[in-house]
Amino acid sequence: MNHGEATDVDRRWLMEAVELAKECPPSSTAYSVGAIIVDVDGHEVSRGYSRDVDIHVHAEESALSRVDGSLSGTTLYSTLEPCSFRKSRPTTCTELILRAGIPRVVIAWREPDLFVADCQGVELLQEHGVEVIELSDLASLAKSVGMPKGR
Repeated sequence: MNHGEATDVDRRWLMEAVELAKECPPSSTAYSVGAIIVDVDGHEVSRGYSRDVDIHVHAEESALSRVDGSLSGTTLYSTLEPCSFRKSRPTTCTELILRAGIPRVVIAWREPDLFVADCQGVELLQEHGVEVIELSDLASLAKSVGMPKGR
């Protein structure tokens, strides 16, 4: 899946997103996800986590809602693959990322079939020219924070 190389900076920001996911209010019906948008110079632009402003908001959606202006040249770090299907909102996180023009996404793990069968977030992003990097060595850490409570 990696079209580019992950860097130490990628690892650091994704670890920060994992820490952010710990802030999510617990849920038995949704993942706990942290997302951080970083500019080309390595400065944080925005951040968000699941359920930080309402019970249905996703981490990527929350981070994107806090940004005004161009996101070209940015990287979005998310502890989980951006959703490609939603029951709670009309627009998926994958669509929001594409609309925002974010050219690069770094994730820790792919969405399992627990709530949505066959998430296509990575594939849809790549089909539209977004570079997607999966740091699978951080997957178990992200899962330990992100799995729904009681699952």
